[in-house]
Amino acid sequence: MTENERILKALANRRRLTLVAYLKRHRDATVGRLAALLKVSFPTASKHLALLGAAQVVEYERRSLQVYYRLAEDMPPLARSILKHV
Repeated sequence: MTENERILKALANRRRLTLVAYLKRHRDATVGRLAALLKVSFPTASKHLALLGAAQVVEYERRSLQVYYRLAEDMPPLARSILKHV
């Protein structure tokens, strides 16, 4: 799968678009907060975030026992262009 295909696949999902829109507005959030936002289980939210991470759309930081996700600083240009419209 090419980088562009990975990015398009990651962003072609309503729940993942909701995640990136939230992160765009709020800078960062824990997996638990994002799971609550989507009204899904923690593992389901983690899977969505892993797909976004594989596409280099999000990155994470561990702070003590919590994992915080944010939009990637080095996001590919295609993803950055799409997120201008989210």
